[in-house]
Amino acid sequence: MYRRRDTRRELLVAEITAELRRYCGDAQHVGHAFAGQHGLNATDLQALIAVMDAELAGEPLTPGRLGEQLDLSSGSVTALIDRLERAGHIRRDRDTTDRRKILLHYADRGAALATDFFRPLGERTDQVMAGFRDDELEVVYRFMTAMSTSIREHRDAVRSARVEPRRRAG
Repeated sequence: MYRRRDTRRELLVAEITAELRRYCGDAQHVGHAFAGQHGLNATDLQALIAVMDAELAGEPLTPGRLGEQLDLSSGSVTALIDRLERAGHIRRDRDTTDRRKILLHYADRGAALATDFFRPLGERTDQVMAGFRDDELEVVYRFMTAMSTSIREHRDAVRSARVEPRRRAG
């Protein structure tokens, strides 16, 4: 049973929490729509986002780091990368400083597909942000960064708490 929210802060916290939940759900729907249109599954989409984020940060992922982020075995990562490479979404390049190291990059075709699909969302996002002053955006950025850190910490805690099911004695 929900308790009555007495203070403005309690009400605001509840509303923000509800909006975050709705935003996450809607963002998942958008991502699934993109994935569905391009024959991708949920893991493929997570991999593409990870590759894109790493590239934007100027630190391209290695297959090993991608596997760590997605909690996949090396064999599963290889199959995933092979599938995404065949579909033209990513490419593998050798590191120029260490030729033994493979780096993952968004392929031109994959980047073009993502840009075409997400351009309208980017325009909507720009319109929303235009309605906020710089000092307000600083607060929003601080909030979103803290919330992102919080969810990643929880994700990692959930991952580490997983226990293999026990076999029944027979």
